[in-house]
Amino acid sequence: MIFEEVVALSKPFDEAVEAVKHALAAEGFGTLTEINMQQTLKAKIDKDIAPYVIIGACNPTLASRALELEPQIGVLLPCNVVVRQDGDRVLVEALDPNLMATITENEAMVPIAAQARELINNALARLTAPPALPDHT
Repeated sequence: MIFEEVVALSKPFDEAVEAVKHALAAEGFGTLTEINMQQTLKAKIDKDIAPYVIIGACNPTLASRALELEPQIGVLLPCNVVVRQDGDRVLVEALDPNLMATITENEAMVPIAAQARELINNALARLTAPPALPDHT
């Protein structure tokens, strides 16, 4: 899809979910919801799928600004980040927040969406960055 940001990780699924939540928190996002689709579909309709978690993340400052401009923007909140098993890798996918500005057609939403996109991309970049070396000075 052209309206999403994606990174691939080669770590165990549960570790990837925790890493995503930590990366989002480091960029000012709180985790409002965590939906385990694998468990939900198994329990509700006895359907087996690969591990799949939807994290509902919210940056309170950006959400507040967006709601002040467009009260209806709540239908697009929180920012959903998907963590899903794809063969031997784990994909992390997030909707491009710029879509919020496009959908609302409100020019004042553009800087908010751009800032949200930057923070989401920073969080995704944290997931693939090499670990920091200890400072021995």
